[in-house]
Amino acid sequence: MFKFSSPQKIIEISNVKLGGQPGELPTVMIGSIFFEGHSIVEDSKKGIFDERRAEELVNQALSLSDETGNPTIIDIVGDTPQALIKYIDFISSICDAPFLIDGSTAEVRIEATKHVAEIGLQERAIFNSIYEHTTDEEREVIRECEITSSVVLAVNSRNPMVKGRVEMAERLIKEAEEVGIKNILLDTGVLDIPDVGVASKTIFEVKERFGLPSGCAPANTIDMWTKLKERSKEIFRVCDAFGSAMTPLFGADFVMYGPIGRAKYVYPAVAFADAIIAYTMRQEGVRPKTKEHPLFRIF
Repeated sequence: MFKFSSPQKIIEISNVKLGGQPGELPTVMIGSIFFEGHSIVEDSKKGIFDERRAEELVNQALSLSDETGNPTIIDIVGDTPQALIKYIDFISSICDAPFLIDGSTAEVRIEATKHVAEIGLQERAIFNSIYEHTTDEEREVIRECEITSSVVLAVNSRNPMVKGRVEMAERLIKEAEEVGIKNILLDTGVLDIPDVGVASKTIFEVKERFGLPSGCAPANTIDMWTKLKERSKEIFRVCDAFGSAMTPLFGADFVMYGPIGRAKYVYPAVAFADAIIAYTMRQEGVRPKTKEHPLFRIF
């Protein structure tokens, strides 16, 4: 375990805190709902879905959050403005968790962001994301709608290695701050299965350099692992959970663990990693900043 030499920022979005030194705060869990191919979605263009099942999935994640101490953010994905707006209205009506505005195109994200501002949910909303191809229209709507939280995706298409991602992060942090973003969730990106290691190494580097809450999405590539999917569900789940649980060992403050239905086996794995980190960091003079930390919940 390690302690960063640079000051580490802690941010708060609708009562969810992220950041700090390893061992201070629990890893925040970000699960996706209404994504492409999600079985609960009946019409992805109109935003028609199984409300009962959707609420069950959200409640399961929130229940696991209570059990482990790992806070929840919900990644709301939509293919059209109509659909994403419906999804946001539904999720915001059944829980108080922060959520990501995650549209498949700039147009979808723009219209959904405007809606969020109209109904006064800016404090709970996290724009997803500011990245190297973010449009001027998106930047303008972020500013006009007074969105103060955003994922900053540090993928560098010209140089996908650690150095290139750190350089992209530096550029995008400045761009995010220019449009009024105060709460940055720095996503180091995951491009393929082995890239989880590069993304995790980048988490360490960007936290040491910028001191911002950082993480990545190992689940983005787990479904590409064809040989793994050909084996048993149990083996798949073990590897999937490990992919998420390894990132806090590199300093991750949040993990995007993929489909929200996987919460039941990913939350305990990440909570276990958090507890080990927090216990070990006591030797470095670091203590948990909350009594809700997994260190006090799962042992």
